[in-house]
Amino acid sequence: MKKIGLLTSGGDCQGLNPAIRGVAKALYDSFGKDVKLYGIRDGYRGLIEGDYDAMKKSDFSGILTMGGTILGTSRQPFKEMNVVGDDGVDKVKAMKETYKDIGLDCLIILGGNGTHKTANLLSEEGLNIITLPKTIDNDLWGTDMTFGFYSALEVATDVIDRLHTTATSHGRIFVVEIMGHKAGWLTLYAGVAGGADVVLIPEIPYSIKKITDVIDARTKEGKLFSIIAVAEGAVSLEESKLSKKDFKARRAEMKHSIAYSVAEEIEKATGHETRVAVPGHIQRGGSPSPYDRVLSTRLGAKAAELIRNEQFGYMVGLSGNEVVPVPLSQVAGKLKTVPLNNEVIQCARSIGVSFGD
Repeated sequence: MKKIGLLTSGGDCQGLNPAIRGVAKALYDSFGKDVKLYGIRDGYRGLIEGDYDAMKKSDFSGILTMGGTILGTSRQPFKEMNVVGDDGVDKVKAMKETYKDIGLDCLIILGGNGTHKTANLLSEEGLNIITLPKTIDNDLWGTDMTFGFYSALEVATDVIDRLHTTATSHGRIFVVEIMGHKAGWLTLYAGVAGGADVVLIPEIPYSIKKITDVIDARTKEGKLFSIIAVAEGAVSLEESKLSKKDFKARRAEMKHSIAYSVAEEIEKATGHETRVAVPGHIQRGGSPSPYDRVLSTRLGAKAAELIRNEQFGYMVGLSGNEVVPVPLSQVAGKLKTVPLNNEVIQCARSIGVSFGD
């Protein structure tokens, strides 16, 4: 009897349930009645506290189109995993004990960057681990695409599309804040797809003067509105020269998110009425897109194949159009940011999109 654990960690996103379903259906197809699946509740918290349930085959029915995760999730910072807190719990030891108490042959972990650091730690501790790449930021090393990205992209693009009509009607400037603290993939793609005039991403420090130059040029052409797509992790040219400590201190002093700061500076410099739209967690919610349903199902099925072949210590990633295993040691701790020579950036520049530089 094979015993397989399932765990979703970090922020939720579209595609988690289809991935869980893909794993389960492929395992049942391979092992029939000789496999038992266990759902770990609320991510690593459940693994630490021994909070889990044996799952039935029926638990995986009807979840293909569902957003979120049926297992629940939580954020457990990697930097605290080796720290014994005030409760006296050795988290790594506790997770290993839960794994052994269930008698798992493998634990499948679905998550993003922080999740993969802990997954690699558990793999190094001798547990059989396989991971699946989940994040709307598409910033995981070792995979061309993460599930959740295209679903969030559809939402973010729809927001920009809808703002175009009200911006045009009132002759306003709209600053739209898109999720993405350290990588600008989502803002870049949504900005291009939604026809934004300016796209600000963490990888390219911006100048307010460059942005207002774009707005002034559009005004002279009779275009009284502008759409500015801003990643929540976008940084100004001035901020990019600060030390990490000073940068954090400066951001901590801000009363609002970066979009409001950009909007205030634009309105002050141009005199144009400037509004802010922050779709926030809406981007992570709702039903997964058809693309993400297919991708997450493929990744889940591949994870089951690795279990059949007893190949552990891997993340299942997408390379080109092929689903491939990638060593966890090559993934953990690495961030996939947008290269400055990225083809989409070059495309955007060629059609007149400004990056504020």
